[in-house]
Amino acid sequence: MSSVALTNIATLVTNSPELGEGLLGLSQGKTLVLEDGKVAAISDRTPEGVDEVIDCAGRTVIPGFVDSHTHLVFAGDRSAEFAARSRGEKYSAGGIKTTVAATRAASNSELSINAQTLLDEALSQGTTTVEIKTGYGLTLHDEIRSLDVASAFTDETTLLAAHVIPEEYVNNPDGYVDLIIKEIIPASSAKWIDVFCDAGAFSPEQTRAILLAGQAAGMLPRIHANQLSRTTAVALAIELGAASADHLSASSDADIEALAASTTVATLLPGAEFSTQHEGKLGRRFLDAHAQVAIATDCNPGSSFTTSMPFCIAAAVSLLGFTVEEAVHAATSGGAAALRRSDIGNLAIGSRADIAILKSPSYIHLAYRPGADLVETTLKAGRKVKIWQK
Repeated sequence: MSSVALTNIATLVTNSPELGEGLLGLSQGKTLVLEDGKVAAISDRTPEGVDEVIDCAGRTVIPGFVDSHTHLVFAGDRSAEFAARSRGEKYSAGGIKTTVAATRAASNSELSINAQTLLDEALSQGTTTVEIKTGYGLTLHDEIRSLDVASAFTDETTLLAAHVIPEEYVNNPDGYVDLIIKEIIPASSAKWIDVFCDAGAFSPEQTRAILLAGQAAGMLPRIHANQLSRTTAVALAIELGAASADHLSASSDADIEALAASTTVATLLPGAEFSTQHEGKLGRRFLDAHAQVAIATDCNPGSSFTTSMPFCIAAAVSLLGFTVEEAVHAATSGGAAALRRSDIGNLAIGSRADIAILKSPSYIHLAYRPGADLVETTLKAGRKVKIWQK
């Protein structure tokens, strides 16, 4: 049995109201005791006989961030597309096909190295759990090898073969849907099945068929919904019991109310709203309706090329109308809920000891000091980590 004690904590964020105050379950001046990679106790003193003591020296301790929506298996660069948006061009998802061509041309090693680099960035900024989607291969071979790359880094893998219709099926979109259902899904070992249900991507009817096929194969549903236009995707997500409906930029009040009354988490993506210059306090609408909300990076080369959950917290506060407390909760406990996990995203007794030690005396600095390097140390299952480990 190995044990670690984190001492001299200025502020401890547990996300467990029974362990502290308010939404974040805050306490001050406590010692956090870890045993065998899990949270064992929160104490007023340092217990005797622990194997390691980490002196936090007046810093803040929070649960590791849970990034529940990423597209990390890709190749190529789309910075010119971002520059075009800065000149007033609107995002339409058409650039995805550029990344598809580069990804198909890349070797497995190149895809793995790029994913590892991005994951190491995320780790250095306090992220301890990621979901990774496919979606830039769009052939049986390239989707399955993308899934193999993702599986080396996380158990939270998602088959997103239904990202866009590939060029070779542009005149036969239903033929591509058939390929997904009859060939790609049966060959997949992903935990999750996802579909981009939106203008220029997949219709609600196509989305239903793909999600049902994924469920029949043992995968759990999630959905890209209402990013570019409003469809019936939210209603479909709720009907099928999707763990999460993501983006939601074009959602109506009725959509928001329906999500609030459901078990489907509303996952908002502040990096995408920042990159595509979305206007309006989107998050406030969901929060005021008492929907369960997560925030994630949506890390991808086109519309949100960031691995930084601290940046997304700051963007959620400044752009989407979150309070700092709500944003931190959404980036930790909310992300865990979007993955249907209760063992991460919190520091309750018995939870996995995934932790970020901040360089600041308060979690508020995550939004107060945007762009600053605020993570001193990241621990996964109670161990300090310097490179991403599954």
